[in-house]
Amino acid sequence: MKLFEVLLISVSMAMDAFAVCLGAGTSGRVSSPRPTFRLSFHFGLFQFIMPIIGWFAGRTIVQWIAGYDHWVAFGLLAFVGVRMIRSGLGPNREEQKPDPSRGWTLVMLSIAVSIDALAIGLSLALLQVTIWYPAVMIGLVTGLIAFIGLRLGSAVGRKFGQQMEIFGGILLIAIGVRIVLTHMLA
Repeated sequence: MKLFEVLLISVSMAMDAFAVCLGAGTSGRVSSPRPTFRLSFHFGLFQFIMPIIGWFAGRTIVQWIAGYDHWVAFGLLAFVGVRMIRSGLGPNREEQKPDPSRGWTLVMLSIAVSIDALAIGLSLALLQVTIWYPAVMIGLVTGLIAFIGLRLGSAVGRKFGQQMEIFGGILLIAIGVRIVLTHMLA
């Protein structure tokens, strides 16, 4: 597989992570270096791991997950999105805001943005392409693009506050709806 093709796949896989990071950055909880690193690292890590899992699973698992993978992604994104909206609508108290770079929220978001990468791994297995190079590129590009999304979201969040947290939650839900519609209309 050529570098240009791998980069195109990597950037397309990273777009959901970018959009989620824009929303997460608006929360104000992912503005310091440590949570920014945690979130962008985990998004990149999961985007690296999922194509490998998909590649090793090959054709056997595709029939079991193809019917509902988009619903899993939607459910995870909607859950986190609703939490962000509730936090944005509530009083402006720091302890109420969920930290998207910690705990189950981090895991759910990481899985949600990387489910499509599982399908990429399955596709590469069917094309008999070695997985390691594309997986590393997808992970690195996603980590970098997620970092950029967090920085942009953080800057916008500082300027517009809780309204951006509500917007970020709506954005996560919209991404989930887009994933479902893409799978249903494809």
